[in-house]
Amino acid sequence: MQTERTELVRRFLEEKGVEFVFRIFNRSTESSFLAAEALGCTVPEIAKSIVLDAGSPVVIIISGDKKVDLKKVAYLTGRKVSLASADYVLKETGYEIGGVPPFPHREKVRVMPDSSLRRFEYVWAAGGERNAVFKINVRDLVELAGGNFYDLAVC
Repeated sequence: MQTERTELVRRFLEEKGVEFVFRIFNRSTESSFLAAEALGCTVPEIAKSIVLDAGSPVVIIISGDKKVDLKKVAYLTGRKVSLASADYVLKETGYEIGGVPPFPHREKVRVMPDSSLRRFEYVWAAGGERNAVFKINVRDLVELAGGNFYDLAVC
């Protein structure tokens, strides 16, 4: 079922003129494992969104098989960072954990794609709800997120 959040993501992608495939499931795709299982792809092909609190929200887009190194994010942002609470995620991004897309976001939200995504031509990302995902070319994802890859994964 289409919601206001999924429609916002879909409309953003259409307005940007990128190719994408949008899927809404009758079950949750809120984790990398659940999304990969529903889609029939591998966990690394899921571009998960990890929301951090750095005094303002930072959304890390990282491959489903990787973990974010908070020290690397703190170094790059120049701020102390912590994993955001569910309340903080909803308040600051407008999305619930498990449905946070790479975009669109409010102006104060910084999006940082991790270089682990470079391994793929296409990835699947959350589409605004816990049961919605979309497939996008990694080049397009990074361009729409600001144009830069960052080295943010735990080694």
